[in-house]
Order: sequence, then C-alpha cells, then structure tokens
Amino acid sequence: MMTPPPSPLAIMPNPITPAPVELAKCYRLLNHGPTTLVTSAHNGVRNVMAAAWAMPLDFDPPKVLVVVDSRTLTRELIEGSGVFALNIPTRAIAETTLTVGTLSGRDVDKFDALGLVTMPARTIDVPLVAGCAGWLECRVIPEPHNEKRYDLFIAEVTAAWANPALFSNGRWHFTDAGSKTLHYLAGGAFFETGEAFTVEVKQL
Repeated sequence: MMTPPPSPLAIMPNPITPAPVELAKCYRLLNHGPTTLVTSAHNGVRNVMAAAWAMPLDFDPPKVLVVVDSRTLTRELIEGSGVFALNIPTRAIAETTLTVGTLSGRDVDKFDALGLVTMPARTIDVPLVAGCAGWLECRVIPEPHNEKRYDLFIAEVTAAWANPALFSNGRWHFTDAGSKTLHYLAGGAFFETGEAFTVEVKQL
C-alpha cells in the first residue's frame, strides 16, 4: 500500500491551547451536525476514524451518540476500553479527514502514516487530534442491544474543549473558510458550515 502524504497537522507551526467548554453547553459543539474524527486506544493500540453519524443526546449529564461499524478497529478498541473521543475537524484538514475515513487501522497506524499531532485527553486515555475545532471526551454507557443490533454507542461526555478562537461563550465564530467545520455527503464531497443567523419568535 502506498503511504499517504503527511497531514497538514504534521507541519502545524503553533498548535493552539484548547479552552475548556462548560459541560452544560458542550452539546453546542455538535448541534450543527459536523463530521467528527473518533479516536480510541486500548492495550497500546490506537486508532482514528471519521464518523459523520454523531450527535448530542442529552444535557445533564451530557451524552452523545455515535455509530461505529462492528468490523472496524475503532469498534474493537472502544469495546475494550469503554472510552473514545470525538474530534471536530475543520476544512483546513478535510483531506486528512477523508483519508482517515478511507484507510483501515488494521493495515497502518494512521497517526504515524499521516504525521498526526496529538494531545492528551484529561479524563480518558485516548489521544486527541490537534488542529481540530473542538474535542469531546466520552465514556460509553453500556447498551449491548443497541451496540450489537444498530452499531450505536451512547456515551457520557466527561470533558469538552474547543479552540477559543473558534468557539467561546457557547457560540461558534469561525474566522475564515479554513476554520469552518465539515459536513460529509459521500464520495469525497463535503459542505462547510455556513453563516449563522438569528430569528425572533413571531408574536401571535
């Protein structure tokens, strides 16, 4: 297999310092439906995969849902450790996002092959992918029926972080096109997050 080119993350000059996100507001990191990178680790093995089917579920305690195919290495690692992280990539690393969603972690260490820069999580033993817009550390709430039948994992968010230049006070504020989060369609096609606007409730 041909080794993929290094990720832009490998030459990232000054990685940002993530700012903590209040758990009561961490659902806002996912509420607009961005594509995520799921990182996992167990017994010295680590992996990262792309997942478009991830969403917030609850506020207190905060919970998320993510679909992880039973045939993947990520699934094996999550089942072994009971934890994972959701990383929210930006358009600047869209090529990397697509690549990690195409390669199998059983064939190659994607972190090494792509030169991914990582950061330690605070509450779980899983790497976080630097250069993303936000991160959620998650602990699985065991639901064997959902996991086996639907590949659906429910997890409690134990810590959340964001790039403070892009998310603060519970709100996204993207600085340029490269900083916008991604929405995957199929076949390598993405949307980027568009402009935000507010609407007043109509008085009846």
